[in-house]
Amino acid sequence: MSVLAKRLKEARIRADLSQERLGLEAGLDAMSASARMNRYEKGNRVPSLELVERIAKVLKVPAAYFYAEDDETAELLIAFHRLNKAARSRVMSAIREE
Repeated sequence: MSVLAKRLKEARIRADLSQERLGLEAGLDAMSASARMNRYEKGNRVPSLELVERIAKVLKVPAAYFYAEDDETAELLIAFHRLNKAARSRVMSAIREE
């Protein structure tokens, strides 16, 4: 299973959405939403970057999360994404000081 497929399934389950609901909210056709999402999660097909960005918006995660090679980086991306602008600035300042 590809990293993208694994993270897509994890994020969908964490968001408590069915494959069909996620596909529909990401703008896929009602007749194929469930089947297409299933193929993406199994790694049989790879969604376009545009679709990954729409899926990320629905799941409230950064698109980069789907491509993170290790779990620690993936969780860091989600945590940073959830911060407000001021908190992000503080984190970036702290990182730059290291």
